[in-house]
Amino acid sequence: MSVSSVALEVAVGADASLAEQTRQRLCSQGRLDTAAEFVLQFAPELVQLAHPSGKENPLLVDFAAGAVDHRRKFGGGKGQDIAKAVGLNKGVTPRILDATAGLGRDAFALASLGCQVDMLERSPVVFALLADGLARAQAAANGEVARIANQMTVAYGSVLDGLTPAHLIDVVYLDPMFPERQKSALVKKDMRFFHSVVGDDPDADGLLDAALAMDCARVVVKRPSKAPLLANRQPSHQIVGKSIRYDIYAKRKLA
Repeated sequence: MSVSSVALEVAVGADASLAEQTRQRLCSQGRLDTAAEFVLQFAPELVQLAHPSGKENPLLVDFAAGAVDHRRKFGGGKGQDIAKAVGLNKGVTPRILDATAGLGRDAFALASLGCQVDMLERSPVVFALLADGLARAQAAANGEVARIANQMTVAYGSVLDGLTPAHLIDVVYLDPMFPERQKSALVKKDMRFFHSVVGDDPDADGLLDAALAMDCARVVVKRPSKAPLLANRQPSHQIVGKSIRYDIYAKRKLA
């Protein structure tokens, strides 16, 4: 899948530092184009990805509203498969590295269950959306949302570049994007921008290898339930739902 180019619009009063970092990163990838189909808009109050025609609603990260907030309130707590996969059902609260953070939805769900979550995102566009959404959540009037968001960090980069937190990580979490997800029911209308600007993760096997090489207790890979194993590596065990599967690679006991 080809990755779309992006134009930037920076309003007076917007986060100039984040906008400039994003511009430089897009330029280095040859993806900055004033005539691009998508526009990343930096406004004083938020960052959003928009379509010039206005046919689709802009995409932004908002941890205090919509499906993310509904999941926080009614998602099932520690009974969720994702909670079991990272070991929350074992009586421990692991520190997690979400190495493919995306829009931060799974990371926020895990943080809402008490985990400290460090996020990595290597798409310049998605990083800008995520960094902005996290900053707004950390300063939110909703005290519960702010408390959860302050258990999260985000950095630009990839474990493939050797980027890892300085502190101990218990679980590395991976949710790579593959071409088959483009035709999946998991891809909803509001995610079309996301797939267009991110593309696929053809190096997902390498992401798993890098994660397994890290000093952690387990690696958890989120996959469509019928998708092949990454790198053809057999996991220690799996949690399989109707549409989602978690492959768990246990390295040592969670403590």
